[in-house]
Amino acid sequence: MRCRMRHVLVRAVLALLLSSTALMPAAMAQSTGGNFSLRGNMPMSCAISVQDNNVIWNLTSGEGSKTVGSVTESCNAGNGYSISLASANGGKMKSGANEIAYAVDYDSNAGNLTSQMVVQRATAQFGKKSDLKVTVPISNQHVAGDYADTITVTIAAR
Repeated sequence: MRCRMRHVLVRAVLALLLSSTALMPAAMAQSTGGNFSLRGNMPMSCAISVQDNNVIWNLTSGEGSKTVGSVTESCNAGNGYSISLASANGGKMKSGANEIAYAVDYDSNAGNLTSQMVVQRATAQFGKKSDLKVTVPISNQHVAGDYADTITVTIAAR
């Protein structure tokens, strides 16, 4: 009986081994490919660099569209970005209580800076350089003094 039991057990083990090896090629044949998922993230980055030409104005004879400096813009925002220009004195150079108004032109966007000027960019750009030009009207009727204003340029993703 022991021998017969052993014989039945050996047959069962052999049958199990044969059935599992018969299934292995079929299971391997079903897997013909696989996928790799690639992922990454690019953070938003907007920056400007300002080059000031340190212009000294001739306020008696005025200055027409004089380049006072340049701005290099870089922003990777897919929806674009905006450049804002703002004057500390509302678009006027001041000496004490005395004022001289001026106009600006930034990348073909002209006007005065009595309020903030905003230039819209529709797409991402890298290393875009634009000049800032200022026009001071001719007048020999300004009060003597040292006149100044500060224009601040900022960049922001849209």
